[in-house]
This record gives sequence, C-alpha cells and structure tokens, in this order.
Amino acid sequence: MTATAFTPLAALIGGGMIGAAAVALLVTTGRIAGISGFAARLLPPYADGGLSGRLAFVLGIIAAPLVVMVISGTAPVPHIAAGAPVLVLAGLLVGFGAVWGNGCTSGHGVCGLARLSVRSIVATAVFMATAIATVFLTRHLP
Repeated sequence: MTATAFTPLAALIGGGMIGAAAVALLVTTGRIAGISGFAARLLPPYADGGLSGRLAFVLGIIAAPLVVMVISGTAPVPHIAAGAPVLVLAGLLVGFGAVWGNGCTSGHGVCGLARLSVRSIVATAVFMATAIATVFLTRHLP
C-alpha cells in the first residue's frame, strides 16, 4: 500500500495559492479556473481572443513542478502502478466525466464550492465518492 506524508503547512500554503490564483483569474478575466475547460478551448475553433491566456494557464501547470525542481534541487519520483490500458481508460473516463458534468474537479471543487454552487457541491460529492470507492476497490479487495 502506498503511504504519503501529511504536510499541513505545505498543504495550507498550496491551497492558499490555488485559491488566490482562482480569485485573480475570476477578477481579471471573469473566467472560472477549470483546467478541463482551459485545455478543451486550446483546440479550434477559437471563439474568442483568449488563446494566449489559456495557453499560459496550461503551460503554467506543466512548468510549476519544473520550477519547484529547480528551486529545491530534487525531482519528484512518480510511481504509477497501473499499466497503459488502465491509464488510457481512466483518462477517457475522466474526460467523459468532465464533459458530462460540465466541469472538472478544479472548476467544481475549487471555484464552484467557493461560490456555493449546488451543482458544484453535488459534482464534488460524486467525485469524492467515486475516488473513495476506487481506492477501496483497488487497494482492499482481492
């Protein structure tokens, strides 16, 4: 079983930074910080002139771990136990869920909950229940 260290200060700082970034994006652009929406709108057709902002948002997500690695001098060592077929299926299911739920965990869980959106509360409850069931099934049943 995989165990991770709980680091409350790092979690608090990271959560505060995510919240501040979401508020800054909403205030400056009027957009909700939903990663699936930003990523989906990187593909044509382009309905507005926001391509460069969306590209910067997604590139920032990709660059952040690299910046941490440069600053700290150590690289995280990811361990993914699942094989390629499981990862492809999981990616398709997450993509389908984001489209079907009209948003992703970041849009609903960070921004929607902060706005007290009933739809986001329900979506986040479904995300969490699904995650709990998945961990239970994959780690505790033969």
